[in-house]
Amino acid sequence: MEAFVDTEIDFVAEIARLKKEKNAVILAHYYQTGDIQDVADYIGDSLGLSQQAAKTKADMIVFAGVRFMAETAKILSPDKKVVLPDFDAGCSLEESAPADKFLAFKAQYPEAIVISYVNCSAELKTLTDIVCTSTNAVKIVESVPKDQQIIFAPDKNLGNYLNRKTGRNMILWDGACMVHETFSADLIEKMKEQYPEAEVIAHPESEKPVLDKASYIGSTTGLLKYTINSPSKEFIVATESGILHQMKKASPNKVFHVAPTAKNGHACQACQDCPHMKLNTMEKLYRCLKDESPEIILSEEILKAAKAPIDRMLEISARFGL
Repeated sequence: MEAFVDTEIDFVAEIARLKKEKNAVILAHYYQTGDIQDVADYIGDSLGLSQQAAKTKADMIVFAGVRFMAETAKILSPDKKVVLPDFDAGCSLEESAPADKFLAFKAQYPEAIVISYVNCSAELKTLTDIVCTSTNAVKIVESVPKDQQIIFAPDKNLGNYLNRKTGRNMILWDGACMVHETFSADLIEKMKEQYPEAEVIAHPESEKPVLDKASYIGSTTGLLKYTINSPSKEFIVATESGILHQMKKASPNKVFHVAPTAKNGHACQACQDCPHMKLNTMEKLYRCLKDESPEIILSEEILKAAKAPIDRMLEISARFGL
């Protein structure tokens, strides 16, 4: 793609023009910057966005998120062109579970089935029996007979949370999200002293000491809905900072604080932002639409194999009315 773009370009207007010209739909994850969220057609969690895009008549999906999310959109819309503003927008959680190493790990437990969190690569999905989201994970795990051994990947923190919630003893792959692991229970406690009326809410990718501080634990969408419906007027939010844009728009009279983070024992302000998510910019979104690149390309074999565990999840979700 072009290395230089005229900074006088009105990105909002040009993105709207190109979107119409190319019959494209723009998806933005909650962790994108506010300006990108504001030009998107749909804003939400990764799987929900891909499902919405699949229902549209768009020829092209522009996924402002990270690479595994765009891959999921391609899996659900194989006939649509799927592009990503920055192909280097990876994910620490996805990268913590390389498919080749996971395959060797899986071979140690031949009787186990694999439940994988949707936040993983297309290749890992091909090694998975059932996919889950942070919203439906408890029900998905509970749908499996108690005597069936389960490997859960790639997030050990979500896996530990599910083990506590369901009473299971799933075998956990040792992966984690670099943002959610840095939230500090000790610093949250100190922030609570500063803002005693604030309610702590957290994503289940966080570690147990952080979750123990929370009055509500849920997916990113769940956290947003909770802040809308809760009578509380102030919140300490333990998930990536991008979600505060929608929280503030939905509840302008409420106050939101990003939960404090720590790295190597020291407070870390920058750790509240996902560096992969924030690689996407308005300029890159414009160029992506203009050049229809970088494109997500997956083989027919991977598309088919990766879709099977998603279909299985949807079957189970339908059975439980999720």
